Parts: sequence; C-alpha cells; structure tokens
Amino acid sequence: MDAIPMPTLVLAALAVLVVLLAWMFQRLFLRLFGVVLVPENHVALVNKKYVLVGRNRALPDGAVIALNGEAGWQADTLPPGVYFWLWPWQYAVEFQEFIEVKDGQLGVIDAIDGIPLTKGRVLAPAVDCFSFQDARKFLTNGGQRGPQVSVMAPGVYRINTKLFNVRMAQATTVGVDEVGIVTVSDGRQLATDSGEIAGPQVDGHNSFQDADAFMRAGGAKGLQEQVLLAGRYFINPLFATVDPVPMTMVPIAHVGVVISYVGSAGEDISGDDFKHGNLVRQGQRGVWAEPLDPGKYPINTHTHKVEMVPTANVVLNWADAKTEAHALDANLSTITARSTDGFTFNLDVSQIIHIPRQQAAMVIARFGNMANLVTQVLEPVIGNYFRNSAQKNDVIDFLQERQQRQQEARGAIATALGSYNVEAVDTLIGDIVPPNDLMKTLTDRKLAQQNKVTFDNQKLAEDARVQFEQAKATASTQAEVVAAERKVAIAEFNAQASVKTAEGDAKRKTITAAADAEVQRVNGQATADVQKISGSAQAEVLKTIGDAEAAKSLAIGSAEANVIKMKIASMTSDSYASVEIARALASHTHRLVPDIVASGGSDGGGLMQVMLAKMLKDKPE
Repeated sequence: MDAIPMPTLVLAALAVLVVLLAWMFQRLFLRLFGVVLVPENHVALVNKKYVLVGRNRALPDGAVIALNGEAGWQADTLPPGVYFWLWPWQYAVEFQEFIEVKDGQLGVIDAIDGIPLTKGRVLAPAVDCFSFQDARKFLTNGGQRGPQVSVMAPGVYRINTKLFNVRMAQATTVGVDEVGIVTVSDGRQLATDSGEIAGPQVDGHNSFQDADAFMRAGGAKGLQEQVLLAGRYFINPLFATVDPVPMTMVPIAHVGVVISYVGSAGEDISGDDFKHGNLVRQGQRGVWAEPLDPGKYPINTHTHKVEMVPTANVVLNWADAKTEAHALDANLSTITARSTDGFTFNLDVSQIIHIPRQQAAMVIARFGNMANLVTQVLEPVIGNYFRNSAQKNDVIDFLQERQQRQQEARGAIATALGSYNVEAVDTLIGDIVPPNDLMKTLTDRKLAQQNKVTFDNQKLAEDARVQFEQAKATASTQAEVVAAERKVAIAEFNAQASVKTAEGDAKRKTITAAADAEVQRVNGQATADVQKISGSAQAEVLKTIGDAEAAKSLAIGSAEANVIKMKIASMTSDSYASVEIARALASHTHRLVPDIVASGGSDGGGLMQVMLAKMLKDKPE
C-alpha cells in the first residue's frame, strides 16, 4: 500500500481542527447569547431554574406549572425555530416530539395541574384549550386536574407533557349484527326511589362521544337505556365502557314478547277480562302488548328481556326417552296411572298446542315464559286428566277403548287449556304399558286363543286333506270308469247296429216278397193286356224290380248302421240310439213298396212295361 503524502495529512488535520474550533465557538456563542434551536416535529419544554428578583419568584401553593414566570416548568412551549436569551445557567430546555394519535385510536388525557376536581365528579369537564395544545389557556380557563372528559382524536399535537399525560386507547367498535351496551362512569345519580335502573336517553352527545354534552344534558351515570349500533366510536374509556352483544333475533314461526324494566309506568291495556298481569304500550315499563315479529332488533338486553313464543304448533311429549328440539318437554316423563281394578300402568302422551300471535303477550304476562307454562299448566292438567280417566276404567278396557279415551281427552284438555290463552290442537295417546303380571295373563290368554285357532286351522287342513285324497283316488280311477262306460256304450251301440242290420234285411225280404206279390197280382190283372209280352221279358222285369228294391233297402240299412256307429264313437249316452231310431221311424215318409217298377233292358220294352204297370196300378179294383 502506498504511503499517504505528508501534505495531505497536514491538510486533513487542519480541517479537523477548524471543525472542532467552529463547534466550540458555536457552543460558546450559543451559551453567551442564550440561543436555542428547536428542531422540526418537536416542541421545547422550558424549565426556569430560578428567579433572582420580583414578586413571582416561587410557584403558588399546589401549582406545578408556572404561568407568570415563576421558577419551574413553564406553561408555554416553544415550537420549532430559533430562540435567544435562554441562558443555560437559568433555563433548562427539553425537546419533546409531537404526539401523534393514529387512526383507530384516541388520546386519553390526565392533567397534572389545575383546580381541584369538582366533588362527586370522576372526570374533569371540558375546557377550551385548543385540544390541550395551549396549556396556559387550559389553566386560565378553569381546567381541573385529573382525568379529562375530553379526548384527542386522530392527528398530530404539540402537547406540554409536563402538564398533560397522554396515553393511547383504541376506538370502540361495534360489529355488524351487534349492539353496544353502554355503561357511563360519570353524570348525575340515578333516581332509584322512582325505580330507575338505567339512565334514560338524552340528546346532543353524539353517541356518547361528547361526554361533556352528555353530562350537561343531565345524563345519569350507570347503565344506559340507549345502545350503539354497528360502527366505530371515539368514546373516552374513562367515561364509558361499551359491551358489544349480539342483536336480538326473533326466528321464523315465533314472536318476541318484550318485558321492559325501564320507562314510564304505563296504563294497563289488557282489558277487564284479563286479570293475570298488565300489558302496556311499547316504550313503557312492563310487558309490551305488541310482540316483535320475526327479524333482528337492537334490544338492550340489560334493560329489556325478550321471551320467544312459538306461533307454530308445539309438540310436548310425556315420555321418558323422547324430547323435542325446543326442549320444553325435557322434564316431562311418562304418566303413571292406577286403574279401577287396582293395577298401575304407564302411558306415553303427546300434546300439540298452539299459541296465537295475539295471545302471546298474555301468556307471558301470566306465566313469565314458556317453561313456566309447561310446568305450571300443561304438566298438571294433562297428567291429572289421564290419572282421573284411568281410575274410571280397568286396564283391559283402557287398552281396548284407546281411541275413545283419546277423543275424550282431546275435548277435555282443549277446554281446560282455552282458559289459559292456549289452543289445544290434538291429544295423542302413545304406548300403554300394563303391569307385568297382567301382561303375562293377557299373553297367556292370547296364546291360548291363538293355539285354538291353530288347532281349528289344522283340523280344517286335515279335513281338506281327506277330501283331497278322496278326490285324488276318484280321479285316479276315473279313466278306468270312463273306459268301462265307453265299452258298455260301444257294445250297446254294436247290438243296436246288429238289430238295425237285421231289420234292414227283414225289410228287404219283406219288400221283395211284397214286390213279388204285387207283381203276381199285377200280372194276374193284366194277363189279357200283356198276352203279347214275352214271358221271359216279364220275368226279367219282375226280377229287376225286386233286385232294385232289395238293393235299395240294403243300402238304407247299411247307411243307418254306419251313422249309428259314428254316433257310438262320438257320444256316451246309452239311450241316444233308441231315441234316434224312434225319431227316424216316426218321421219316415217314403213308401216301402215302390209305385213303379221299371226295367232297365235295352230292347225298348222297358218303357212299355212301365206304362202297363202304371195302368194296372191305377186301375180301380
């Protein structure tokens, strides 16, 4: 590293020496002439060490801050700048930074000096002193020592911290769906002899942010009727505290009956017929006649109470293991009753009630809340009704006539509850549990009845089975019976067919004989007329006619026999053939002997023979 030249070192030393001499000269100059330089963002607090001559050499008794040049801390501060004649041997100067109150904060002031605090007051009243930046004005305008009612809003302040102590506090915030309950620490006393439990609302204090205006307006200390809605408030925490609580919400199917503990004593508007409590108008002390409909309300829960009354149907269960969501029946239990025959049994009951909106305030005025309605009215009324009803019946009758008992209970309980401004919608009897001994007897009796029914059913089943077996056996032999019957019928029809064949043969022979006789008679009568006819031709004619008639009779008999055989094959009645034969004979219209016998010869004599035969037939005897 290269060495620094000597001339450079000399010059540097000379520069340092000059600076040191200038600083020493400045200090000496400032001390000689009493010069004080107050930097930016600061104020100078001046302490006068002593006063050699004059009337105001010492502070008055009790004073802390000098107003008239006395020795001590001076009321006046020095803003940024240059000041002379403040010799260090007589004055001590301290620099104090400006006090900044940030957004969301406020400055709470405590004055060290001033006149004593007024008796009975907690906070010193407000004084016009340029937000505590003019200490002289504060003291000369009657400022009192102690905690101040006024506060410093967000901003930058030049404060004489020898007179005022400043501490930061957070602004009060009330959230959405909340309401601020205010308690004030200063103001007039509450008139407890007139029943005041909270300070009534006064105007002009800007939501408790102007505490001095609140007290000038006659505001009382303690709990306040007025509440704060959602927002940010610069409230002196020494003056008032704010307790944010949720807004009062009246749910659907409910109304809110307001019980007010503050306000004027109102006139009862319930009417002469209602003698169980008073109903007043809104804003007065007592039970408000007009309930709150479903919604959210900024209710001061320290001065008002809202009782929720369901306007929908409410189910209450007298059962050990069953409770509805509203829990009004949480303490209700199964009803124990004694019957007329001395048995003790348990029964579960469900009661459905309805409270109309117009009757809600009367119910609360009478009972105070819904829980009291259940314990003071519903529980004893319904329990005693069923106990009394059970004593008029034995257990078996009560079980068997359950529906009738339920209808009777519905009417009686509806009448009883109507006098309490409650509508009884329905009464339902649930499970009925008789004593174990009786249950065993009933069970044995029922089992015996069921066994009897079972035995009867088994007997019927056996009888049916016997009949079935008989029918089955009959059905199994039915084919053989039918086959036998068919054989008999067939034999009968075969016999009839043989008879019919024989009859056909006999008829054929009769016809043949008759034809022969007729031919001989005709031949005898026509001997003279047929001399010329050849004997052989005449014999041929007679033979041909006889054969034709015989063939005809044989064909008729065979055809009828075939018909009978077909009927035998298709029918089973053994009398059918006889009937048909009789019918056929009765309806037969054909002659058994033919009127004309014609020869079928080819010699041309047949026509002549027929004509001769016709003439012989028609010839009178």
